[in-house]
Amino acid sequence: MNPIDIIQKYYPEENELRHILLTHSRSVAEKALQIADRHPELSLDRDFLYEAAMLHDIGIFLTDADGIHCFGDKPYICHGYLGADLMRAEGYPRHALVCERHTGAGLSLDEILAQQLPVPQREMLPVTLEEQVVCFADKFYSKTHLDREKSIEKARKSLERYGEAGVKRFDNWCELFL
Repeated sequence: MNPIDIIQKYYPEENELRHILLTHSRSVAEKALQIADRHPELSLDRDFLYEAAMLHDIGIFLTDADGIHCFGDKPYICHGYLGADLMRAEGYPRHALVCERHTGAGLSLDEILAQQLPVPQREMLPVTLEEQVVCFADKFYSKTHLDREKSIEKARKSLERYGEAGVKRFDNWCELFL
């Protein structure tokens, strides 16, 4: 599978949104592959890591986030499950799970209910090591500052809005992946 072919299908025009998506996704993919290289004992699937990292944000065009040139009609937090729907329709259910489970540090059903988030009411926590690596790597890159990697502390702070459980998951990943 070539993730660029799928991106081309949903982002056919050379425009700022496509540039943002590709730049961000390449940064996440590079970090995910660096983690895999540093931790051969984890036996991570490098091909899948690359594909999933490139496609984890495929659903952003369906959301309303003017600052990154997204002019859809759903709240931005919905981009994960919307991207998962796209990936399932493309025949890639494993990639779909990465899309669905990467928002924040993943979202538990309890967190979704407690915060009344506008997403499906189901567990959306990364389960496999590959899902966790992509989710973790994603926390170091924003779509508004494409030219820099966040520090661990800034990445951690960006998760605070999702609650303490997400911060704790991130801290555990720091121990496992760094």
